[in-house]
Amino acid sequence: MSMKRTNVYADPADLALIKEAAERRGVPEAEIIREGIHLAAMANRVWDEPLDWPTFDGPGSPADKDEVRSAVAHRAGTQ
Repeated sequence: MSMKRTNVYADPADLALIKEAAERRGVPEAEIIREGIHLAAMANRVWDEPLDWPTFDGPGSPADKDEVRSAVAHRAGTQ
């Protein structure tokens, strides 16, 4: 994976937390920072198309565990 160097300003308290986490995990501080950048980028991403979430028919109330098991078994063809 190709990387590009950049400079950012960070709060000293945040940098201290990053240093502690890096020592605890045994990874470079830069790895923690890269993970944080990736999470921030993904959290703020705008998708070109809406997600195609499945819809389910039902009464609109939460299903209990027996209803869930029955639906899964039915869909799997074991019932």
